[in-house]
Amino acid sequence: MTNHPTAFVVDDHAAIRKGLTLLLSSVAINVRTFPSAEQFLDHHSPKHPGCLILDVRMTGMSGLELQHELQQRDSHIPIIMISGHADIPMAVQAVKHGALEFLEKPIREQLLLDALRRAFSCDTQRRANALRLAGIRDRLATLTPRERQVLTLVVDGKANKVIATDLGVSQKTVEFHRAHIMRKMRAPSLADLVRQVSQLAHPRLNKPAPSLQMSLA
Repeated sequence: MTNHPTAFVVDDHAAIRKGLTLLLSSVAINVRTFPSAEQFLDHHSPKHPGCLILDVRMTGMSGLELQHELQQRDSHIPIIMISGHADIPMAVQAVKHGALEFLEKPIREQLLLDALRRAFSCDTQRRANALRLAGIRDRLATLTPRERQVLTLVVDGKANKVIATDLGVSQKTVEFHRAHIMRKMRAPSLADLVRQVSQLAHPRLNKPAPSLQMSLA
């Protein structure tokens, strides 16, 4: 499996799949096409970086239904919705549920390529953020129960003397635990330690504002 991002095209029109394959291949973008949502689900792996170019109206499972199914499977692949119908309520629903873009057919090539670059960037940043959070969790798991207690109080902004009183230990013991915490968490400063813990409580996944590219005439 390649680590290069792939544009996964799901559309039940063969001509659309062929046209998008030619366009994306011409600019050196990996592309895989599927004639149905069901076939895409059979082959999809969240481990494969990329984005999904998804037709809204298809025979069988619709694009919106596939979007919902991916959410149920906890798949965060960026989705670019495409449609041959200027259906504003449908576009709003797709974007409300996380679609990055909604493009109307016939698709303007530059709009699609710009959307793809944005989607690939979003996916890359999300994966990097997920790895960073996983690293923090792994380091946190190495702390002893007492170190976790001290960490909680440190993050709450309490001084060593106060922590010592709260835990019924000496201030020197607290300083000992803090030194171990900083080393295990690989935190060069108190600010970095607090930042790591805050990221676990409020993970900031990069989610650019979606856009609608539709004719409203």
